Amino acid sequence: MGPSLIVLETGRLTVRRWLGTDLEAMIRVLGDPEVMRFSNGALDAGAVTDWLKLRTDGASDGSDPGPWAVVERATGLTIGYCGFFRFPVIDGRPETEIGYRFARDAWGKGYATEAALAVRDHGFAERGLARLIALIDPDNTRSIRVAEKLGMHYEKDVTLEGYTHPDRLYAVESPR
Repeated sequence: MGPSLIVLETGRLTVRRWLGTDLEAMIRVLGDPEVMRFSNGALDAGAVTDWLKLRTDGASDGSDPGPWAVVERATGLTIGYCGFFRFPVIDGRPETEIGYRFARDAWGKGYATEAALAVRDHGFAERGLARLIALIDPDNTRSIRVAEKLGMHYEKDVTLEGYTHPDRLYAVESPR
């Protein structure tokens, strides 16, 4: 794996830019109804192909904000994603969300927290972000626990366009 692909590394994970070879792994992640339970539902192979194409095409302009592929270093397997999603306006202000989603067989191993902590720190130190949010379904207790481990605190409920119910907005400010 070339150094230009790698965004950051942790003890057990590599966070890197997307490759076309990540398609099968991401179909396993984004096509799993349980993984996608708190989203708009499982994606079919065509939708995952489109999702991945957006990520691989976007990386070529140099401003790639993620989300990035998360690879288990011990196996070399792509197990999910972690990175930033930009929102022009949420409740009257621009926001940057840190998002994470992992294959079900990677759950319960601390990978989401490990990746998200590294990505949070990268966002603050390398990208100059002043604040990060997470938008989480109130019933998604696993994701809420990860957000809390990132130092995020519940701020308010927000309903995004196209949603039928509010998500909880968690936020953390840069320590600088």
